[in-house]
Amino acid sequence: MDTSSGLTPAALRDAFGHFPSGVIAVAAEHAGERVGLVASTFSPVSLDPPLVSFCVQNTSLTWTRLQQAPALGISVLGAAHDAVARTMAGQGDRFAGLKTVTRNGAVFVDGSSVWLECRAEQLVPAGDHTVVLLRVDAVDVHDEVAPMVFHRSVFRRLDQRN
Repeated sequence: MDTSSGLTPAALRDAFGHFPSGVIAVAAEHAGERVGLVASTFSPVSLDPPLVSFCVQNTSLTWTRLQQAPALGISVLGAAHDAVARTMAGQGDRFAGLKTVTRNGAVFVDGSSVWLECRAEQLVPAGDHTVVLLRVDAVDVHDEVAPMVFHRSVFRRLDQRN
């Protein structure tokens, strides 16, 4: 059944939720502690130069701290990372019980399907969010880990019966 609603934030959130996306953790060491957030707005941008992007709310205090880091770790979360995504999206210790690897100040979530070591290239204001363009300096792919997918406000796994 098709439904039509007005152009409200709730209607847009519902409409945008119909587009499945991967889930990433963006993390780094800042002032001697791990700082991180999760995002479902990750997108590859360019191969030459190597660029990726994600969007972050303008009100994010975590991003204010992360953008000061010289290196950022992007972890494409794996199918088993439901609890990790919820913990990192919450308040309090976002790394409680989480195994991470730190390299050059970039923090990566163990068991992720891809690690990208990046640095901020450009920030583009976009309404109530900022598009963060990142230059990729190093990549590690873990083929054995299937990625997590966020669709209609639920973490899902890809069907492996292809």
